[in-house]
Amino acid sequence: MMQKKVCLLGGFAVGKTSLVRRYVTNVFSEHYQTTIGVTVEKKMVTVDRQDMMLMLWDLYGEDEFQHVRESYLRGSSGYILVLDGTRKATLDTARLLQQTVVRTVGPLPFVAIINKSDLRSEWEIDQSVIDQLREQGWPVFLGSAKLGQGVDELFARLAEMLLSAAPPPRVSR
Repeated sequence: MMQKKVCLLGGFAVGKTSLVRRYVTNVFSEHYQTTIGVTVEKKMVTVDRQDMMLMLWDLYGEDEFQHVRESYLRGSSGYILVLDGTRKATLDTARLLQQTVVRTVGPLPFVAIINKSDLRSEWEIDQSVIDQLREQGWPVFLGSAKLGQGVDELFARLAEMLLSAAPPPRVSR
């Protein structure tokens, strides 16, 4: 079976842990807990009749006081950039994190989600910014960990990308 390490990256309090919890256990909690270091969750998925174990590394939020340890990125097969639609500054953080990944481990498959679509009326990230990101090649999803919107689709798309990026299986002789 194939195992793939996936890092969830984003600013402080964008909803990384909530997305992982929603995806793995289909639960959302209003109780906020700051991730200290990294939390790892596992989820088995099947893509094109191929079983894949996703090792989901939920990394602490990036902010002005703490930056993602590059050692956490090593061994990653792909990553998810999480933005908070209600805070435009999280877009700048996501861009910097994407550059950090490329600089540290090279170009990897990734998807981005603008979280908190349940608060769409409060969003600071508008459609023109979303269109611009997509033009730059970012696969951008809009979603809500709270309501479960876009979560399964986000992870499914990344799993498809990881499968197509995987080297072909070895053939025994």
